[in-house]
Amino acid sequence: MTTVVPAQESSNPESRGGLREGALHMFDTIIMAFAGSAPAYSLAATTPLLIGAAGLYGPAALLWCAIPMLGIAIAFSYLGKLDVHAGASYSWVARALHPALGFISGWSLVVSATIFMVAGSLPAGQYTLSLFSDTAANNTWACVGVGAFVFLVMAALVLRGVTITARAQWIMTGIEVAILVVFGIAALIHGGDAASFQWSWLWGWGHFGGMSGFAGAALIAAFYFWGWDVTANLSEETHDSEKNSGLGGMIGVVGVFVLFEIFTIAVNMMFTAQQVQDSDNLLGDLGNMVAGNWAGKTLVFAVVLSTIATLETTLIQVTRTLFAMGRDHTIPSIFGAAHRRWLTPWFAVVVVTVVSLVLFVASTKLGGVSTIMGDAITAIGLQICIYYALAGIAVVVAYRKVAFTSVKSAILVAIWPAIGAVFMIFLLIQSCFGPNRLTGAEMAIGFGAVALGLIPMAYYWISGSPWFRNPGPRLDAVPETVAEVGL
Repeated sequence: MTTVVPAQESSNPESRGGLREGALHMFDTIIMAFAGSAPAYSLAATTPLLIGAAGLYGPAALLWCAIPMLGIAIAFSYLGKLDVHAGASYSWVARALHPALGFISGWSLVVSATIFMVAGSLPAGQYTLSLFSDTAANNTWACVGVGAFVFLVMAALVLRGVTITARAQWIMTGIEVAILVVFGIAALIHGGDAASFQWSWLWGWGHFGGMSGFAGAALIAAFYFWGWDVTANLSEETHDSEKNSGLGGMIGVVGVFVLFEIFTIAVNMMFTAQQVQDSDNLLGDLGNMVAGNWAGKTLVFAVVLSTIATLETTLIQVTRTLFAMGRDHTIPSIFGAAHRRWLTPWFAVVVVTVVSLVLFVASTKLGGVSTIMGDAITAIGLQICIYYALAGIAVVVAYRKVAFTSVKSAILVAIWPAIGAVFMIFLLIQSCFGPNRLTGAEMAIGFGAVALGLIPMAYYWISGSPWFRNPGPRLDAVPETVAEVGL
């Protein structure tokens, strides 16, 4: 019978594999999932791209992406019931499918998170400065300085420990979500003259310009949701993680979906497509239209909090994944070192912080904020599809012997996750080979960063790392497992 397999034990009774055990609880994981998806930041940074790709049917793109995305969240939940591991999909895919695929899954998360931290630090500076001076917000080097400072503060919190990190998230994400709920409802009530609400906005079939057009819009929509899975990487530090980590992720997906729909519909009603593209501060402009300048500043403040919060959760994801890989000796083992007092992966935090800041400063030579964010979001979308698709396949394989013992199990560990995996694969294929395929630069960033992972994988595999021969007991649920996992 398959049972939960914890990471290697530390001599510290308060830690599991070097990390602090039981530090987070159910509501902490929900907050982390919201913070990871960064609703205010995602709306501010990505809505112009979504409107450009889908027009008035952005809400439909979000809906049709949310359904398979929830299937992936369910896959993460049920895989987490079998294997509590800071590497999450890195471990699950390796044990259910193949170690090489597990490594690629983990590496895809590492590079997507790193690219985001590089691209997200500049808006962190820009939005912060816009609260005080539009002139300063247009100064690239001022944005670089503030963004770097914010990132360093978040890195210090992550290094200091998961408990203080969670407390910071309660404050930042709690205020952010409260602001979004109040002003989102106010925006719907206020309405606008740009367009009248149509139920077809929520379905959109026939309005995307074919499958390729839908794939382009859905790939952008996938970026909106990405980040909820930080709860899986925190599983070794979560109380009753077999239940709480997965449930927190699923609640996060549903919660941010509601916020995304409210604001995207409001944008359709209040702005023309051209006004959206011309706006440098879409949420701020929306607030101005609803209740004046103070409302615009309040929504910008929500974006600042959201950006800072998601930089923190993204750093958690990448460092926990690197920690797990170092602990398994699939990358230099020092990445698997935990701070003796704070019980955090200190070396991974330091390395990722330095690398991200260097790339962040270098990226300012590539163009403006919109150019950097556009290419980054597309590249991250490709990498998200890779490791989400692999997780969706992994849960079907792991639960294949019990998948059809009931209608509930068929839906939760076979049909819905499989739909999620197929959807992610469809996005990859359409983005690479469809009529509206991505540019060479976008694919080079997206796939090139993943391909870099083949170098350490080949080196450690050839060097005889035992993980590549045996990453752990195979994830192979049997009928006796059904009651344990709640099927």
